[in-house]
Amino acid sequence: MKSAVIVFPGSNCDRDMAVALERVAGSKPQMVWHGESELPDVDLIALPGGFSYGDYLRTGAIAANSPIMRAVKDAAEEGRHILGVCNGFQMLTEAGILPGALLRNAGLDYVCRDVSLTVENSGTPFTLAYEGGETIRIPVAHHDGNYYADEDTLNRLEDEGQIVFRYGEAVNGSQRNIAGIRNKRGNVLGMMPHPERLVEAELGGTDGRRLFEGLAKTLS
Repeated sequence: MKSAVIVFPGSNCDRDMAVALERVAGSKPQMVWHGESELPDVDLIALPGGFSYGDYLRTGAIAANSPIMRAVKDAAEEGRHILGVCNGFQMLTEAGILPGALLRNAGLDYVCRDVSLTVENSGTPFTLAYEGGETIRIPVAHHDGNYYADEDTLNRLEDEGQIVFRYGEAVNGSQRNIAGIRNKRGNVLGMMPHPERLVEAELGGTDGRRLFEGLAKTLS
């Protein structure tokens, strides 16, 4: 599996993402600066977590208008696989690649801890190594992870199996406890929890590793 990690000013999980991808796929991902206008020929494009542009305006809003995001949007429409984690999820919604928005957490608290997730859809390239309905543990670290969409959009996400991960507990006020969604085509996943932070037992667990293993199996 060939991959690329997009790096923005303020990214702080780009190296974590790169390490996770290399550990699972066996090859180093290409690191692509946000100011580039073209993507390399890769199977997976990862938008990492962090605080792009210091979270000014709205989280992910400025990054969503970076030159590379035009290429990311084209890649999504072409069917290439894209993973957006935390700030990357926020970018995907701000760019209109995924529906909805990530608002300030309920209570305006920064949430940084492990949370339980339910795997709602195990039939995606991102979740092939999980069982449907399985409960896993993945860390979160965000201040703006409160997923919001209008009622029609939420119903459509439910009906079309686009909700991939759901919080097993109240975390940030997200509607219907949504923690991660995919696009209708199924090649784009945005999620607030950080799977790249749990890929080795030495880090406290390996529940996140299986996401990358599923991708590697699909895209190799």
